[in-house]
Amino acid sequence: MRAHRTAAPAFEREAMPETERTLLCRDVAAVADEYFELDGAADADVTRTTDGYSVCILLHARRIKYIKNIPR
Repeated sequence: MRAHRTAAPAFEREAMPETERTLLCRDVAAVADEYFELDGAADADVTRTTDGYSVCILLHARRIKYIKNIPR
């Protein structure tokens, strides 16, 4: 069964809407939560540069988690 895509991403916009930045932060935080004990919400800064965009995600963590079983 194939996933149904509701909308294609739009390219070459000047700004990323707040709702999309919130989704980006949520997705990145979900992955980071496997490695860190996060302290609060993530924040994103998307800035236009001469070569494209600079994307910075800021996360605050209380500790680094110990990974018991490293997949090979």
